[in-house]
Amino acid sequence: MSRMPHYISLPEAANRLVTSNRILVMGCSGGGKTTLALRIAELFGLEYQSLDGDVRWLPGWKVRNREEQRALTADLVARDRWVVDGSGPSTFDIRVPRADLIIWVRVPRRLALLGLARRVVRNYGKVRIAMAEGCREPIPDREFLSYIWNFEKESAPRFVEQLERFGPDKPVAMIKSRRDAKAILGNE
Repeated sequence: MSRMPHYISLPEAANRLVTSNRILVMGCSGGGKTTLALRIAELFGLEYQSLDGDVRWLPGWKVRNREEQRALTADLVARDRWVVDGSGPSTFDIRVPRADLIIWVRVPRRLALLGLARRVVRNYGKVRIAMAEGCREPIPDREFLSYIWNFEKESAPRFVEQLERFGPDKPVAMIKSRRDAKAILGNE
């Protein structure tokens, strides 16, 4: 029998946020997950970790090998107090069971694409916050834009499957707008 992820309301998530020590922030690129994760880390004194900057990428946009990525991820989530920002489903089996709260930034594609456009305008040619050294912000290629455009159809079902498999009892808060992101922080 298939189980659904344990979705919770934004008010409940805001209450849990105050007492959670390990928070996983995931979602589509451009949706605002890094901004939200950094804000949560700052507000609650949690260690911020970026899967892109600390695990996946080496300087010059070279991908770290899978075994090293898994070992680094395991080390990050073994710590006591953290916010992990990232969506790679290949390590859900390591991250999800350790999380006290999962925040899924699941904004409509137009918001994700707008967020990506703003990020590129702000950071083009520079190494943006939460990215590995030597990984300058590029103009997005067709493959990356396609990932965002097709996220709900291709990636979201995999996320649901992984949440069901590795954390069916873990609370999952869905952020569908910038307003939701503010609300979960108690700013709305």
